[in-house]
Amino acid sequence: MAEEDADDPDHTFTVEGATCLYAVYDPVTRTCSIARAGHPPPAIVDPQGRVVFPDLPSGTPLGIGLGIPYEAVEMELPEGSLLALYTDGLIESRDHDIEMGMHRLATALTQPSHSLEELCTRATETCPGQAPSDDITLLLVRTRSLDPDRVASWTLPSDQTAVRSARHMAAHQLTEWGLENLEDPTTLIVSELVTNALRHSTGPIGLRLIQHQVLTCEVFDTNVSSPRMRHAQATDENGRGLFLIAQLSRRWGTRSVSDGKVVWAEADLAPSHA
Repeated sequence: MAEEDADDPDHTFTVEGATCLYAVYDPVTRTCSIARAGHPPPAIVDPQGRVVFPDLPSGTPLGIGLGIPYEAVEMELPEGSLLALYTDGLIESRDHDIEMGMHRLATALTQPSHSLEELCTRATETCPGQAPSDDITLLLVRTRSLDPDRVASWTLPSDQTAVRSARHMAAHQLTEWGLENLEDPTTLIVSELVTNALRHSTGPIGLRLIQHQVLTCEVFDTNVSSPRMRHAQATDENGRGLFLIAQLSRRWGTRSVSDGKVVWAEADLAPSHA
């Protein structure tokens, strides 16, 4: 945020911004998309203990700059890789520069066989007799990949047959997974998402179902605009799709990809019991 006191000619601008690091990991393809806004790069440790800090476009902190789009970098990670996200308080101090702090963090993470708790303890230990000069936050994630039989994906034509085909293929896949109890809500979610893709984009439409701790339904289209939920009036014929999806799923959202967007919704594998 930038503020200025117009009544005080000697008043200087006060600029406040927030740095950010954003990562999306796909356990199906083992790819990770990362973008940053003035934040230190993540540390990535492969299963053999080799540590790299990937070279990412730095971007400007959130709230500062001219609205230049942030550039994401996509990389493939071996299964069992360690991803470390942290604040600059972990690597920077009054007595040591950032390069030294990054080297110390890398050294602490070179034992990927240790538990995440042990690695966190090693990484957050300060130098002897030195108190941290800033808040410290560290998030460690170990990547996993999904078995191919837990994933089903299709490419749909951009015409009115897509909705019927999507419903049929989703219902058939749920039967193969023994999840017939989720057929009604899932096919309705699929219908709404595919209908929105047909209405607001051109080109092929992607549909993917993922069975892991939850059932995830993803629909890809080439329109980069994110959908917005609105409350339809009683006389409106449209506008209830996302509201229905929100009611039928445990959560839903959207993410950008290189040539469009993905809208996704998650459902519990078993109905909850009050």
